[in-house]
Amino acid sequence: MENELRDLSAYGLSDEELFAHIDHNELESEKITAPRYSYWRSVFRVFFRNKVNIFILAVLFFIIIFTYLYPTLVEYDRFGNLMDPSAKHLTPQAAIEKFGFSIHWIFGTGAAGGSTFDAIWNGSRISVSLALICAAINMTIGVLLGAVWGFSKKFDLIMTEVYNILGNIPYLLLISVLMLIFSPTFWTMVLAFTVTGWIGIAYFIRTQVIIIRDREYNLASRCLGTPITRIATKNILPFMTSVIVTYAAVEIPSYISYEVFLSYIGMGLTETTLGRMIYEAESAMVTPGWGFEFWTPVAVASIITVTLYVTGQNLGDASDPRTHM
Repeated sequence: MENELRDLSAYGLSDEELFAHIDHNELESEKITAPRYSYWRSVFRVFFRNKVNIFILAVLFFIIIFTYLYPTLVEYDRFGNLMDPSAKHLTPQAAIEKFGFSIHWIFGTGAAGGSTFDAIWNGSRISVSLALICAAINMTIGVLLGAVWGFSKKFDLIMTEVYNILGNIPYLLLISVLMLIFSPTFWTMVLAFTVTGWIGIAYFIRTQVIIIRDREYNLASRCLGTPITRIATKNILPFMTSVIVTYAAVEIPSYISYEVFLSYIGMGLTETTLGRMIYEAESAMVTPGWGFEFWTPVAVASIITVTLYVTGQNLGDASDPRTHM
């Protein structure tokens, strides 16, 4: 189409109204016109986009409430009905018929006549707290040490030898030996889980760091004299958030599994934990009518570990910037 010339005077506007002078600003010209990007806002947007995650979070919220809040509001007496033979090994229906309908009796009673529901959540508090503390210690040491390990070639020579020694010691065997040497207390188990638990995490992070340590921005930082620790914590670790979250999703449930296993073989804590309940109800598993005493804590422990794992895995996927598009 041919361009048509129009008489601008027909609009009745002055030259000042038709034309305006625009100043050139170099700073403004460098700005990119795009929506503002917030990393964590994008993470949660992607995470909550999946409706399954909302259901998983609801289950996790329920678990946290009953794990930490319920034991503080309800006093648990393990041997409260010990002298009453008719209160022992009751099914949920029999317990409700004897004591009346209450949340305390919906899981029945155990060998001592106490509420299995109360015992489970008191035991969950110890088991989950143990897992969270051990995971926090091992992940902190492993991530920071692994970042420096992967970036410093001199440190790599030393830590590789340390890994070859500690990494080849069977983890459960070491934990079992430490639990036999020291008295089986909460902090003894924390020590047993963390004395070498960080080495595998550090080696994994080291491998991931090696992949990105020689990128251009890291080489520029080294040329400018930036310390290795600062490069590791500022240039490398922020790019590995999704990897770290995903690894933590595996670590936290694993410590609950270790605690349950050690208690099941008689080397765990003496306090009421999920593992201790499963260990004490082992004989009830094969007794007709008493199987609920064994399978109830097994089911709760499984739900807790699966919920923590799925939540961490999905949060790790949402932490990947490639999913934010």
